[in-house]
Amino acid sequence: MTTPTPEPGARNLVVGVGARRGAPLGEVYGLIEETLHGAGLRTGDVVEVATVDAKADEPGIVGAAARLGVPVRTYPAAALAAVRVPNPSGAAAGAVGTPSVAEAAALIEADELVVGKSVGKGLATCAVARRIPAVRTPFPVSGEKTSTPLVTEGARPFTMAAMTPPTQNIESAGPDLRHHGDAEVRGENLTDLAVNVRTHTPPEWLRQRIAASLVSLAAYPDGTPAREAVAERHGLPVERVLLTAGAAEAFVLIARALPARCPVVVHPQFTEPEAALRAAGHGVRRVLLREEDGFRLDPAAVPDEADLVVVGNPTNPTSVLHPAALLERLARPGRTLVVDEAFMDVVPGEREALCGRTDIPGLVVLRSLTKTWGLAGLRIGYVLADPETIALLAEAQPLWPVSSPALAAAQACMEPRALVEAAEAADRITVDRAHLLAGLAEFSEVRAVEEARGPFVLVRLERAAEIRERLRLLGFAARRGDTFPGLGPQWLRLAVRDRATTNRFLQALDQAVQALPARTGR
Repeated sequence: MTTPTPEPGARNLVVGVGARRGAPLGEVYGLIEETLHGAGLRTGDVVEVATVDAKADEPGIVGAAARLGVPVRTYPAAALAAVRVPNPSGAAAGAVGTPSVAEAAALIEADELVVGKSVGKGLATCAVARRIPAVRTPFPVSGEKTSTPLVTEGARPFTMAAMTPPTQNIESAGPDLRHHGDAEVRGENLTDLAVNVRTHTPPEWLRQRIAASLVSLAAYPDGTPAREAVAERHGLPVERVLLTAGAAEAFVLIARALPARCPVVVHPQFTEPEAALRAAGHGVRRVLLREEDGFRLDPAAVPDEADLVVVGNPTNPTSVLHPAALLERLARPGRTLVVDEAFMDVVPGEREALCGRTDIPGLVVLRSLTKTWGLAGLRIGYVLADPETIALLAEAQPLWPVSSPALAAAQACMEPRALVEAAEAADRITVDRAHLLAGLAEFSEVRAVEEARGPFVLVRLERAAEIRERLRLLGFAARRGDTFPGLGPQWLRLAVRDRATTNRFLQALDQAVQALPARTGR
């Protein structure tokens, strides 16, 4: 069984790096560049730099990843030690607990080793592995022999495909795309800064409307009144509206029902769009927005051949609000432009919204009622698009996809008093977010994305994983950032809460930062 050959220029390479403390950026990056070029590979095809947890903040590694424009992905030493490598080193095993950081980190979530361990000037090592998207052959067909290189009789081949069930194509893409903020607080008595649902919701009047719908549970759901209410709220014909079981269902429908030869997801952003596309068998290309650019969108970064583009606005987790005029530049005939506006109702006046536009070719806008109204457990959202696209998506839905209580909630949330309450909540969140940002600015260790316009703030701080664990001990849950493509272990996302909660959090953050022991070089 031969290994499938990816298309030229596919972004599918993982560079594993091991480095001694203090390894300079020039040596680490130079070694990576030399190794790739020596094997006829391109730096532009690298999707991430991988290493051991203990090296997460090593400047040479972090700087090399930044030059490549990719995230740093880290793994526990114990996990890397379980990966069989062709060039083990007793010195490395004694120092960090794994026989080859470079080879193990490259292989652990990849399919085959392309370049074995290369050694620099004594301070760094690197190896290169390849991921093979969409094509999975985890076990040889009965009676068939493999031809995978570096295999010895009775030994495991140097490929992660043999260890990866075919249903795990999503995880093979790198970060855990199925990790979401609710995992940070489930079953824990913590103050929740990990989930972006507005606190003290649903309001009592909405609870009553939902409860009143329960008397009709014996009847099949009728989505017509709710669909008409959504259409009226946005000034659109009803044929341009599709109700869904939350925005997550909409991403699945798009992945399954709309044709796409070259789907592109703009990251960092909500990971469900990519997860749904991969689960539907699509190879996904990523456009990674950069910290030094404020995570702002450059339409020119999206390849011309992309026929489906997904972008969030405001984007989760960066909280950046992209100008509508900039997003319009992504639209063109033959391309589907999916704009996730799940948090747009948190922006005062919903400026930069595209939800009411009918003049942009291929535009598909997603909205969610989960966040503002506290309906995560009810699952209700909707899609706004041209009637032909709505019809394709509707054909992919099961019968009665949205429950009667969810339909009642959707209809209620479109009423004038609900819109007034949502606007007032957006104004309060703006003030509370400014208070959080001002408090974070007092920490020299913390750098926040200042252009935040959503109900959350993205922050960068060294040793973020340790601080996150200390915050949990102090009663606060923060969302880890390393599961978002384009970010790394130095990032956390913080939900905006009221001033009193924020003050308590800032005190806890100060304690967590001060409690970290100073690191010393070896």
